[in-house]
Amino acid sequence: MKFALKAKGKFINRDVEDGYDTHLDDSAWEDVYLPHDWAVEREFSKDCSSGTGYLPGGIGWYRIPFRAPKLEDGEFSLCFHGVYKRCRVWCNNYYLGEWANGYTRFSFDITHAVRFDRENLLAVQVRHEDLADSRWYTGSGIEREVYLEILPGVHFREEEVLWTPQVEKPMAYEGKTGAADPVQGEEALYDMGMSSAQVSIPLVNRTGREQERILEVWLQDSCLSELPVVLTAGATQTFEITVPRTGHLLWSPEHPALYDLRVVLRNGGGRIAQEMVRKVGFVTTVFTPDRGFFCNGIPMKLKGVCLHEDAGSFGNAVPKNVWKRRLGKLKEMGTNAIRMSHNPHEEALYQLCDEMGFFVIDEIFDEWEGPKNKWWQGHNVYPPKKQGYYLDYPTWHARDVESFVKAGRVHTSVILWSIGNEIDYPNDPYVHESFRSMTGNNDAGKPQQERAYDEEKPNARRLVTLAKELTALVKAFDTTRPVSLASAFPELSSHTGLFDCLDVIGYNYKEAFYEEDHLRFPTKPIFGSENGHGYPAWQAVTAHEYIAGQFLWTGIDYLGETRGWPEHGSKAGHLTTAGMEKPDYYFRKSLWTTEPMVKLATWIQREDDWMEYRTFSWNYTPGEMVRVEIYTNQPQAELFLNGERLGVYEKGGQGYIAVDVPFAPGELTAKVSKTADGENGVGPGEGDPMVLCDSLYTVTAPAQMTLSCEDEDAFVGDGHSYRQIEVTLFDAQGHRCVSDETLLSVHVEGAGVLAHMDNGNLGDPTAYRAASRKCFHGKLMIYIRSIESTGTVKLTVSGAGLKDGIYEFTAV
Repeated sequence: MKFALKAKGKFINRDVEDGYDTHLDDSAWEDVYLPHDWAVEREFSKDCSSGTGYLPGGIGWYRIPFRAPKLEDGEFSLCFHGVYKRCRVWCNNYYLGEWANGYTRFSFDITHAVRFDRENLLAVQVRHEDLADSRWYTGSGIEREVYLEILPGVHFREEEVLWTPQVEKPMAYEGKTGAADPVQGEEALYDMGMSSAQVSIPLVNRTGREQERILEVWLQDSCLSELPVVLTAGATQTFEITVPRTGHLLWSPEHPALYDLRVVLRNGGGRIAQEMVRKVGFVTTVFTPDRGFFCNGIPMKLKGVCLHEDAGSFGNAVPKNVWKRRLGKLKEMGTNAIRMSHNPHEEALYQLCDEMGFFVIDEIFDEWEGPKNKWWQGHNVYPPKKQGYYLDYPTWHARDVESFVKAGRVHTSVILWSIGNEIDYPNDPYVHESFRSMTGNNDAGKPQQERAYDEEKPNARRLVTLAKELTALVKAFDTTRPVSLASAFPELSSHTGLFDCLDVIGYNYKEAFYEEDHLRFPTKPIFGSENGHGYPAWQAVTAHEYIAGQFLWTGIDYLGETRGWPEHGSKAGHLTTAGMEKPDYYFRKSLWTTEPMVKLATWIQREDDWMEYRTFSWNYTPGEMVRVEIYTNQPQAELFLNGERLGVYEKGGQGYIAVDVPFAPGELTAKVSKTADGENGVGPGEGDPMVLCDSLYTVTAPAQMTLSCEDEDAFVGDGHSYRQIEVTLFDAQGHRCVSDETLLSVHVEGAGVLAHMDNGNLGDPTAYRAASRKCFHGKLMIYIRSIESTGTVKLTVSGAGLKDGIYEFTAV
């Protein structure tokens, strides 16, 4: 049994001598709830590292109280899902040990230290003084859940209980030769030859004497096995139980069918000694070298995005409902896969991928034993610093891989392991004598001497040895999923033997090598592990059956990896850090979805054609030539200005419609239609057309606001629940003020407090915890946290020239 530590704890952002001592007076420390990221609660500062978002780190101490029930012959452990980073842990003054990696799970046995007659004290020292230790934001603190795990003398560990779907009639694909036509339609949900799943349960007897137990396995409400077991003293015995799939749907992105797997261990008297419940699904996935990716025997393209772990103002301590809102929007965009970049993420994100239907590529490292450049005064501004995980790699990597695989393998959504991201980035630090000069995909402004071959630098041949070891480590704990890495420089890595270590090859921004390397590596599946947003990168997927898919950089804007002050994050996402849709979101939706849609965006053309220049504005200078872009999954669209039809336009080679229009104030409208008989077109046609419109308006000053909330879960008065309130500004005519940056002030009364706000503007260095913040594109996200109380919560939002917005809800 596991219990999350939910009690209010104490925190201080400095070193304290003997901060673990139970006698220490911590009354002046901050009150905090776990999970907690202290960095994002502080002020942005130019003195910090640009790479990690201009936010501070330092040393922090946590003191968390908890209680434990008395248990004979039992074991007690504290399980940490992620502490960034280099933490040391004590329980009731007993030192338990340390853990270096900020992203992998670890646990400590506290059986000798726990007490049952009074409160226990968990004390954790966290050290994050090397702020240029990453190329993106890492946060600082106990950023993920901490659990008290209680195990009886005879027990199983939940992460060791494995669920493996069994295929009775595997897809006819064998190596490179032919494949049977996959089952299509509704039948495919039931009928892909998957007859059962295997449940593996290792039972441990720590009592010192032989024991008898009853082991039960349930799926939903059906007991599938009731097995009497005799367990030898001091031994671990593994029991395999077959679960038939009769009547159960297959899991897929379109139908993410999950079932409750319940494992129960009863003692001799029939009393439950231990039980666990886990969501599981029946699914088989396979990467093939000639036909791409298959799910349950059906070919499909991976329409993926890469995600870092932060959520703007939450930093890296992100509540599940916040991820749910963001993933819901990515799902609507057509996304069916997530790459966890470039480290294991929090448990709630994997759970949501299981529940909402996203394939997951799980990734472990951004660097191995060689240090990458860490930008601290602006992206690609030399000289870099060389801090980071590479200092811990030789000592910790094997333990980190074990933790990573054991955490991820229990999830239905995980389909592929990645042992590294751009480890082979040229001259960062690895070189090779076959290239006198090497340039990577992100080397703008890189000095020539940094591109040149230097025999004193580590040789890229070393990566082959390390990749072999890491692949073997992964497969020691899971043989049911293939192993890959995201290659930055296949020009070299495809010749050193690095690709021979992998089951599947990932290419970062190297679509030009797909055809050549498909011929050179005829038994290796290929996919785009990181790709730009442009249409040609997607055409490289759709034009080649053997390419499994692509993963866009990125799904959501993130903190860190910024160009320079005052920006504190990357704008590479389709959603802002506040979870708001950008124009590029709708362009991608037009490529990845089939339900008819249309969206307008505008901009003034310039030489550097960045998608971030697009807006939803129709406020320009009269007569100014404006580039109008229409994103639609239909072949053509009509464009109107103030009711006058400007023309019917076909999609161009860039994947969207582009029209130059002299600006005139008023209403700009795009229309597409889909007739009842399924034909796409514009204007009159046979059948009743379904007309879709999108309009942009010339707006005046904001005069009104709306406050809305999409959260469905209860707002619980426990200090851990969050409400996401979206503020939108409109002018007097009811049109959204898409370019407005009005300053809004927030006041919260009752059973909640203002946690922080985010407008999505990465150039706004206002502290997230401030009670006033400007809108961005006429929007603002307000996050309210519960307190340990129930009752009404009243949010009041005010701004100059605006009637106050009020939103009320109840904490239960």
